[in-house]
Amino acid sequence: MFKISRNQGIKFVALATSIALLSITGCSTSSTNNLASSEKAASPAKVVTVDNTITLAQVTRDVSFLASDELRGRSNFTNDISIAADFIAKRFKEVGLTPAQGTENFKQHYKVKRIVPNTLNVTVNGQKIAKENLSIATTYETLNWQNDKAALVNSVIIGKNDNMRKALHELNHRGGQHLVLLHPKHEASFKRYQDYFARGLTKLINKEKQTTGGAIVIALSDINKITQFSVQAQANVSETKLSNVVGILTGKSKPDEIVLYSAHYDHLGVKTNPDGKESNSSEIYNGADDDASGVSAVINLANYFAKEANNERTLMFATFSAEEIGGFGSRYFSNQLNPDDITAMINIEMIGKPAIFGEGTVWMTGMERSTLGEQLNQALAPQNLKVYADPYPTQNLFYRSDNATLARLGVPAHSFSSTQLDKDQHYHQVSDDINSLNLPSMLQVIKMLATATTPLADGSITPSRIDINKVKRTGLIY
Repeated sequence: MFKISRNQGIKFVALATSIALLSITGCSTSSTNNLASSEKAASPAKVVTVDNTITLAQVTRDVSFLASDELRGRSNFTNDISIAADFIAKRFKEVGLTPAQGTENFKQHYKVKRIVPNTLNVTVNGQKIAKENLSIATTYETLNWQNDKAALVNSVIIGKNDNMRKALHELNHRGGQHLVLLHPKHEASFKRYQDYFARGLTKLINKEKQTTGGAIVIALSDINKITQFSVQAQANVSETKLSNVVGILTGKSKPDEIVLYSAHYDHLGVKTNPDGKESNSSEIYNGADDDASGVSAVINLANYFAKEANNERTLMFATFSAEEIGGFGSRYFSNQLNPDDITAMINIEMIGKPAIFGEGTVWMTGMERSTLGEQLNQALAPQNLKVYADPYPTQNLFYRSDNATLARLGVPAHSFSSTQLDKDQHYHQVSDDINSLNLPSMLQVIKMLATATTPLADGSITPSRIDINKVKRTGLIY
């Protein structure tokens, strides 16, 4: 608002009087309107920059709310994650995004089913196997196997010198129904699998693209040959609705080419006792770095590109649920569009703390799988900045976030992070709260991603596709 001094006030009154006299003598008021329009047109427009659209104040507000105790760790299947989704949708609307096709107020709803084992009885060669020596991973509600009627059941012996993990991995990727006799030498590993399978499986419900499931029943036993078997199992199955939050900025000249910015907004909720009930202390896994930081980046990048308003390609901003329990949000999302239309995916995962390369730096997973990293670094070179290659290749981080789902479809889909995973004492701990973040470093990472990906948005670069034959597939059972 303009402030008027006393002398300016006198001049203003004089000008008003002159205009009034001109009007009395028959002068058209259009001259006054033209004068005002000229003055308005002469006012310089505010230049959009990363510095005035991506600010520390706004980034702090966004990440602070998402990581607040009020949201109680944003666990899937709770009202808390719904509050987070509402907040993200509100922010998408505020910055000027349009809801993606098929969404409801930016929310892309989908269903998953939970399959939790209830009963399991196994007899092999007339010998009943004790319950403590049994485990099951199943996508079916019931099983009733008899060896004389179970031609589709595969019997497997894992001996004392066999690689248990490799054998189960192969069965999982094959799908189908398998009865496994496991030598007692593998008891320690068996107990870990038993605990994991007892929690149940979560599976995406997608009527358009059903995938083959199956069941693996494991019996810890020194029996080394199966002549007769009987298996009866029952699981409790329930369905639950979850939501992604997705908004777009339609491209000007290349609307069918999509640049996807993403992060996951779910986390681990509230700490529980071994029985699965919340502990008395109600300690909260706030998930400030994992991944409220990434979601805040997506929101503020959306604000920047919306204000800049010169994207030739369509920019899509997606925040996924269910990443922490199997990546089901991104799996559903990937089935709702043609992956060939996605030019690149910038998945932002844990950028709240400085990388080993210094404050404000970022690295990407799978840099060698496409030319995206090389092209982003060309855009950053004038500022003496760069995106680094993943410093933790043995951690298989390329497969540990939502980018892997799109990469399996050939999209140049990579995760961008700054976490020092080998040293981060807050990862998946209740201490991952707002106080653990370095917000100025996080701000610099977001600004760098805005600069680096601008050539993607304006259509001047196109990265190579990922070779799907070199990307590991997911299991069909667990």
